[in-house]
Amino acid sequence: MTVLSSVACVKAMVALVLAFLISAPSMVAFAGNFYQDVDILWGDGRGKILNNGQLLTLSLDRASGSGFQSKNQYLYGKIDMQIKLVPGNSAGTVTAYYLRSEGSSWDEIDFEFLGNLSGDPYIVHTNVYTQGKSSREQQFYLWFDPTADFHTYSFLWNPTHVVFYVDGRPIREFKNLEGAGVPYPRNQPMRLYSSLWNADDWATRGGLVKTDWSQAPFTASFRNFRANGCVWSNGVSSCKSNSTDKAWLSEQLDSTNQKRLKWVQKNYMIYNYCTDVKRFPQGLPLECTVRTKS
Repeated sequence: MTVLSSVACVKAMVALVLAFLISAPSMVAFAGNFYQDVDILWGDGRGKILNNGQLLTLSLDRASGSGFQSKNQYLYGKIDMQIKLVPGNSAGTVTAYYLRSEGSSWDEIDFEFLGNLSGDPYIVHTNVYTQGKSSREQQFYLWFDPTADFHTYSFLWNPTHVVFYVDGRPIREFKNLEGAGVPYPRNQPMRLYSSLWNADDWATRGGLVKTDWSQAPFTASFRNFRANGCVWSNGVSSCKSNSTDKAWLSEQLDSTNQKRLKWVQKNYMIYNYCTDVKRFPQGLPLECTVRTKS
């Protein structure tokens, strides 16, 4: 029995090592270096790349905020970023993390993190723009303190839907309902942007709570940017129509993730435009009614 047990242990160890070796390349394949992946867009030195490109910080003071953008444009992709939000009294500040195309009829997929007084929860504000039009806000509380450590915030954008994730858990899905007449972001390549800025005219309790500049500078931190996407360059996509290594291009929410999505929306959603009948007295947006009927 002792020999058999030893053999079993060795086999188990070998299996673990093989599993690690097989999975290791996929874990680092899209681990970015900020020097290579982004440009600091504005802020006069308030945006900084540190630790040999492994960490990026954005700061806000009374004079200015700061922001960056990805070097690449994408037409569909799975985008991940670990973010640690502004700690303490962050009221009035907004940390934005979003995909956006160019032009006056732009598409945009938004995470915005609305700061709050110490001890009060952050609000995660999400939105989807198509052809320059939005009004698709959903807001959430989080089930953890987003200032205590880094957490992963992700976009899945493929031809069938847009999904917002927090630590791998879906919190929102925007489906492609073009067949029902709802515009969908599918023609315009987008860059990733992030910024930290003062929005105390609206961000915290509708603008009632102002930014406490004695707490400045406010700082948000970023790491582990991963972009598994179809890079758009000179009118050509890096993804071929017969790509077999882009599972996310056809990825759907399985039954487990559908349950996770419902759990978040039941327990942590605090605003949903699709239920705001006072805001839309002429009728809810079409995608809301299509979803209700489906």
